[in-house]
Amino acid sequence: MMTQQSLPKSQTLYQTDFYAWTQRQATHLRDEEFSEVDWQNLIEEIEDMGNSQRQALTSHLVGLLLHLLKYAYQKQRRSKSWLNSINNHRTEIEIILDDSHSLATELEARLLYAYPKARRNASKETGLPLSTFPVQCPWQVDQVLNFDWLP
Repeated sequence: MMTQQSLPKSQTLYQTDFYAWTQRQATHLRDEEFSEVDWQNLIEEIEDMGNSQRQALTSHLVGLLLHLLKYAYQKQRRSKSWLNSINNHRTEIEIILDDSHSLATELEARLLYAYPKARRNASKETGLPLSTFPVQCPWQVDQVLNFDWLP
């Protein structure tokens, strides 16, 4: 078993001061000191960054679909707040896709994954039976993301 003292310096730094570790890794890469790079943790962090973007996209899709469902199925309770939430989630999705164009290829799959969660949340928030909301998402990706469209 490795102790803290027997760990390579970059791994110790990774565990104790993440910011300092990132700066050291950047310096090693910039200076082409490849043998000094903490490759294992660097690879993991890069993968985590990509996963984080995907999770943010999914989270905003859940929020957007939740508010679209509430807007569609509780017409008497529509509010400016719901419209603001719809627009805010669309804006956040737009920003994510502007920064990570390749995530656009996952939109359909992410929508299919997000919808059941939004449906469940809509039922809980509205007090309406789950059966009130369609089992399958009733909207296409282009509708959901269109700033000028509402159900």
